[in-house]
Amino acid sequence: MQIHNLKREHKNKKDRLVGRGGKHAKTSGRGGKGQTARAGNKRRPELRDIIKKLPKNRGYQFNSFTVKPTGVSLDAIIKAYPNGGEINPILLLESKIIKKVKGWIPKIKILNGKLDLAIKIKVSKCFISDSVKEKIIKAGGEIITDKKEDEKEKEVKEKVVKTKIKKEKKEEVKVKTKK
Repeated sequence: MQIHNLKREHKNKKDRLVGRGGKHAKTSGRGGKGQTARAGNKRRPELRDIIKKLPKNRGYQFNSFTVKPTGVSLDAIIKAYPNGGEINPILLLESKIIKKVKGWIPKIKILNGKLDLAIKIKVSKCFISDSVKEKIIKAGGEIITDKKEDEKEKEVKEKVVKTKIKKEKKEEVKVKTKK
């Protein structure tokens, strides 16, 4: 008898080392092959990785998309409109004091300058600094606000008046009950 003549009584049968643990046969409920079948499999949502790569936005209720108004000096307006008149973003764009930003007419804030205002101007649809407001009113000009803002102010005033009336009525009732 030689070694190459030796044979096993039972064939060499290895156990299947697939899946292991749990049930559901071969893959143990892990599906097919690949990343999801391996240990430590945790595929994160793609959006999470994108968010993590963004820089930190600090501050309470941070909003990086707020549109900051374009500053326009009162001096530039006085030079462009020596006779006065109406001033709004469209007219400032036509007189080339401002430029469009990404195809849009920007919001505008009129800032104080070195020159004194001696002409009457009507300002509409612009933010205005307090010092410029004083100059415009002294020169006899007007500041035209949006209708929405005017309506809000009226509503607030009406509420204040209503609350005062209610308080007065309550006081009258108290006085009558005491008599």
